[in-house]
Amino acid sequence: MAEDLERDLHHEARERAAELHAALRARGLTLATAESLTGGGLAELVSAVPGASASYRGGMVAYASDVKVSVLGVSERTVAEHGVVSAQCAAEMAEGVRGLLGADVAVSTTGVAGPDAQEDKPVGLVFLGIADGEQTRTFELRLDGDRAEIRRQSARRAVIAVLEVVVGRPV
Repeated sequence: MAEDLERDLHHEARERAAELHAALRARGLTLATAESLTGGGLAELVSAVPGASASYRGGMVAYASDVKVSVLGVSERTVAEHGVVSAQCAAEMAEGVRGLLGADVAVSTTGVAGPDAQEDKPVGLVFLGIADGEQTRTFELRLDGDRAEIRRQSARRAVIAVLEVVVGRPV
C-alpha cells in the first residue's frame, strides 16, 4: 500500500516536471535550481524529463552555509540574523543561482529534513524561493515524514510551486 502511494506520488512529480518544461518552453524561459535539504533531488526530478536541456540551465547544491554565501551570494547578515533555514535565505539562494546560471526563473530549497531540529527550527520546516527577475517569492512548508520523505516532498512541492509561478495560476 505505501509502495503504491510512493509510486503514484513519484509518477505525479514526473508529470508535473514535464508540465513545467512544457510551460517554460512555450514561454521561451529557462530554469535553474539551488538546493540545500533536497541535496540534488530537485535537479534529478527536473532533469529526468526528456528534452529538459531545452529549458533547464542547471543546478547548484549548496549544502554548507559557507557555500550558500560564497557561491550563491547569500549575505552573511541573512545567515546571522535569520539562519539558513529561512524565507530570506531561500529568496537569496534563488536570486543567486538565477544570476549565476543566467536563467530566467530559479527555484531554491532549504529546510530541516531531520532527524534532528536545526537552528531551533523543527524537522519538516522547509522554505522554497522562486526568483524570476521581476519578483522573488517564498513559500513556507510544514512537512511530515522521515528524512527521505521530507526531501522527496520538498522537491515535488518545489516543482509544483515554480510551475504555478510560470503559468500564473494554481495547478
